[in-house]
Amino acid sequence: MSPKSSAFMILFVVSLIAAAGNMGLQSVLPAIGREFRLSDTLVAGAFAISALMWTVTSPFWARLSDTLGRKKVILIGLMGFVLSMTGFGLAATSGIEGWLGVVLAFTLMATARTIYGVFGSAAPIASQAYVADRTRPEERTQAMSLLASAQGLGTVIGPVLAPFFILPFVGLAGPMYVFALLGLIVLAVVWRMLPSGDVVRTPSPSGRQGDVGKGLWRDPRVRDFLLYGLLVTGAQAVNISVLGFHIIDEMASTGLEARQAQPFIGVAMFAGAAATLMVQWGLIPLLKLQPRALMRWGAGLALLGNLMSIAAPGYFGVVVGYAVVSMGVGFARPGFTAGSSLAVGAHEQGAVAGLMMSLAGLSFLGPPVMGVALYEVAEAAPFVANAVLLAFAVALAFMSRTLQFDPNPLETDTPSPETPPASQPGPEGNR
Repeated sequence: MSPKSSAFMILFVVSLIAAAGNMGLQSVLPAIGREFRLSDTLVAGAFAISALMWTVTSPFWARLSDTLGRKKVILIGLMGFVLSMTGFGLAATSGIEGWLGVVLAFTLMATARTIYGVFGSAAPIASQAYVADRTRPEERTQAMSLLASAQGLGTVIGPVLAPFFILPFVGLAGPMYVFALLGLIVLAVVWRMLPSGDVVRTPSPSGRQGDVGKGLWRDPRVRDFLLYGLLVTGAQAVNISVLGFHIIDEMASTGLEARQAQPFIGVAMFAGAAATLMVQWGLIPLLKLQPRALMRWGAGLALLGNLMSIAAPGYFGVVVGYAVVSMGVGFARPGFTAGSSLAVGAHEQGAVAGLMMSLAGLSFLGPPVMGVALYEVAEAAPFVANAVLLAFAVALAFMSRTLQFDPNPLETDTPSPETPPASQPGPEGNR
């Protein structure tokens, strides 16, 4: 699959909209929590439910994409995204305008986020497996990096656009309505235009597709990729969850209220996302880095960013530290994603995609709650905890025999270049 193909561009936009909507919500969530006069830790804790559901359902969507087909699972994921964003917006508006009590409105918001947790992983898992199906091993690192960069671009667009959608009639919930509408448009494009019947099925060795990937998390081929990814994404989740509250408090010292601090949160998120894009669109293709180097640079830069946040407090220190962390994650994520994909066979691509995608749920399950709780104790505490996690990730990247080895594409369990790539259960039609 060429990155210039229409199919790849559609998948790129799917990831873009999902990331933009999620980060747009993240950018206004602290202000909504302060409007409701809720504890920062309570706000973070309530939304850990969606992360739990993401983690639990990711393997299910991975297996379903192997049997039902990638395109259908992408459509299911997009429908869940639209429903979640719409429900969250309605609940937030009802609470802010006083139509519902704060407790009921916040409960409905958490319920809408839980819907996102159930369905949110479906589209990115199926998209990653779709690309893996249609790329040769030697092309996969660059393809995965480019697909991952859609999430980086989405994290730029979401927080930057969110303040413009905070309008008198819809208030802080405005961004959710806009991203729900955009998600509905993308869903229609996928339904009408994404090809899905051009890949030959490669059955599992046992002949039972449902057995593929069971217990893969214990497999020594991917175990260290999983641990490394959990450390890095967990630290990133802490940075993201603390960022809004941190900036609101920094700007409060200048006399600005929480809602007035929203553009400053957008600038900080824009800086982080731009740093990620610089890495994934510029440095990785230019330097042609392979998974081993990506993971080493990634963990090292993320560690440096958190140390900078400790040493240089204040708004500009927050922005620069977050940008350096984001650069690190920009290296690390395609590193462990592509590395784990190359480490397994063609028939396991859906399973490993689901396993790596479950990290997004695991990382937002406990770390954000603990990070925000630590922040309420001391400003520097979450960054100190992150530094410990990332120091371990750096050590793992250099010492793990699995992560030190860059898999040779010619030695992996994949078809030859003349053979159509792996694993779709059969044609779904031309749409």
